Amino acid sequence: MVVDDQLSRVFSALADPIRRDMVARLAVGDATVNELAEPYSVTVQAVSKHLKVLEDAGLVSRSRQAQRRPVHLEAEVFDLMTKWIERYRQEAEQRYRRLDAVLAEMAAEDPNPAQTRVPQTRVQGEAS
Repeated sequence: MVVDDQLSRVFSALADPIRRDMVARLAVGDATVNELAEPYSVTVQAVSKHLKVLEDAGLVSRSRQAQRRPVHLEAEVFDLMTKWIERYRQEAEQRYRRLDAVLAEMAAEDPNPAQTRVPQTRVQGEAS
């Protein structure tokens, strides 16, 4: 599968639970690869591969501070995700509003729905 747009790369990168956890940890502050690798039972090399996926998606960047190479979360990428999610949240909210209006209209047409229910009849031979 070829992922060619940034939004797809971002969601694809966040599909992995280790990468989501790394993003959550980086939201608190920058960290080195070794610091990010500490809680996982994977190699530093595997963590570097995860970071490469996050970096390719634009979620993180790496800088150089003397001997330290901290990984930094690029928060503006979340704006792209938020806009996409918000668009569909608003559409869903509009559908619910229309449904509420239809239900309110139905209730107004039938002021006492309990009296208009069809009574259930017993089938012959059914226990009482």
